[in-house]
Amino acid sequence: MKISQGSKLAAYAAAALALAFSLVAGPAHAADPADSKLSKEDQACLECHAKPGARKTLGNGETLSLYIAADAFAASKHAREGCEGCHSQIDTATHGKAGNEQKMASKRSHAVEATETCRDCHQKTMKKYDDSVHWALVKAGSAKAPLCANCHNPHATKSLKDANPADNVLCQECHKDISKAFTASVHGTDGENLECKDCHRTHDVKAATVGDHLRGQCVSCHKEVATSHAKWLPNAEHHLEAVSCGACHNPTAARRVDLRIYEGKGEQKPAAEKIGVPQFVTLTSTDNGLDGRALWSLLQDLSRGNGWDKRSFVRGRLEVQTGVEAHALAAKGKAVKDCATCHKQGAAAFQAVTVSMVGADGRPVRKGATQGILSSAESIGSVSGFYAVGGTRIKILDVLLLMALAGGVLLPGAHLTMKLLSERRRKAAAERNTSDTD
Repeated sequence: MKISQGSKLAAYAAAALALAFSLVAGPAHAADPADSKLSKEDQACLECHAKPGARKTLGNGETLSLYIAADAFAASKHAREGCEGCHSQIDTATHGKAGNEQKMASKRSHAVEATETCRDCHQKTMKKYDDSVHWALVKAGSAKAPLCANCHNPHATKSLKDANPADNVLCQECHKDISKAFTASVHGTDGENLECKDCHRTHDVKAATVGDHLRGQCVSCHKEVATSHAKWLPNAEHHLEAVSCGACHNPTAARRVDLRIYEGKGEQKPAAEKIGVPQFVTLTSTDNGLDGRALWSLLQDLSRGNGWDKRSFVRGRLEVQTGVEAHALAAKGKAVKDCATCHKQGAAAFQAVTVSMVGADGRPVRKGATQGILSSAESIGSVSGFYAVGGTRIKILDVLLLMALAGGVLLPGAHLTMKLLSERRRKAAAERNTSDTD
């Protein structure tokens, strides 16, 4: 059947009109793609919270966005738990009505409360986080230490399989200078694409200068370190124990000797302040640097009430002075190999000396010390790993060693001489007796 030109025009007009109506009315009636994945209760929540302009004024005047992207939430791991899975404290019957608004003092207090909710499902992860320097900072009152929501969007959390690998962007928000130094270092430019979590871990982040865990992280990749250093470095084991990696592998860094306070001769764990009991800070409140006598008194006070096996003592360690320097590592060929850098009179590395203890927030608390403290009775044992006869800053060690060497040589020599003389006398006496008898 042949269609007239007029009929065609009428059909086109009708189609155009229908399309126009669909464009105007379509969004009001089309189903949200997230609707089919969410429960009716969650869809009811999103009727308000999926509006981009949704926000709330908090007690301190801050404005908190209440907007939830429906599609992102529907695709998240938390969607199966539903809104009430995390917001069980909200009464859906009265929520949103005048006079029943949820009270929030600030964004920070809200984030802290939300972190406690995460514990219900993520117990193993939260156990690691509880042992981190980040949580220690939170407990100490820090307003910047990261909480769960600072790194994870609770309304768009994906599974580990689907999520993009963690990068350094989040860490940069607080550690900008360190991140910049790391990016320019051998680890940031050699194509390894290392991330912060590769050395510092993700949830149980420790303060870098507390304990020896970071040295263990270095060895986990550089497994041949003990063997390779032993080929050219005298007493390599002592050096690896008492010298931080960055002290040699950042040749331009400023160095210091840090006398770290430990407790328990057997277990040897870093001594730590308790929240609300700033014992180290109080005992080292002097304006002058600590000397040998002050160190002895400090260790006695820290050990008071503990058994002999739990007494406090110090372990010396040569390290760089800042976190930025610790991350600005150079290529292997540029590492310090000249023994005189440290083992010479007036070595720069030994001009700065500190005594440290783990603070209540998980980070070390340091007090400056005099250079003479390194030759004190309380610390001399802790710096034995730095010692080389004739090439040290601690002359008393040279004297003691020479006395020990002299004693080791002279005493056996004197004993042998007395033995020979005694044998000669006995032989002469025997000859006289024989002569008298004849």
